[in-house]
Amino acid sequence: MKRIAILGNSGSGKSTLAKALAAKHFIPVLDLDSIAWEPKKIAVPRAPEAVLADLNAFCKGSAGWIVEGCYGDLIEAALRWDPQLVFVNPGEEVCLRHCRARPWEPNKYASKEAQDAKLDFLLKWVSEYYTREGTMSLKGHRAVFDAYAGAKRETR
Repeated sequence: MKRIAILGNSGSGKSTLAKALAAKHFIPVLDLDSIAWEPKKIAVPRAPEAVLADLNAFCKGSAGWIVEGCYGDLIEAALRWDPQLVFVNPGEEVCLRHCRARPWEPNKYASKEAQDAKLDFLLKWVSEYYTREGTMSLKGHRAVFDAYAGAKRETR
């Protein structure tokens, strides 16, 4: 059974790829945003131990799965199950274009208007990916990808 961890910037196409692979392989997907933040409160983080517990339960709960998100530390935690690691790295302009075209995400926002009100913040976040530090940066993602000894691929 397939296990896949997908890592990349916001708007890179992680969720789209995850949905396509899930349909092809008939396996569940965990969008890491769904465990990292309080439901419908995207700006309110959950306790780290609760997030890791949910991640571990998901990974242990199925022979095959897909975990996707921009959280390098959480992707790194999922690597203990030896998934294929996919680093989606299409570049800034593609990510920005995808964010502008993003449909309403009711699992994250109470309304399309509430989501659109955060668009400027999201676009800035996407652009800063290439210069910021930490686990949600290009530098952090590259470190996770380069250090992983298992099956991996980078897509543009």
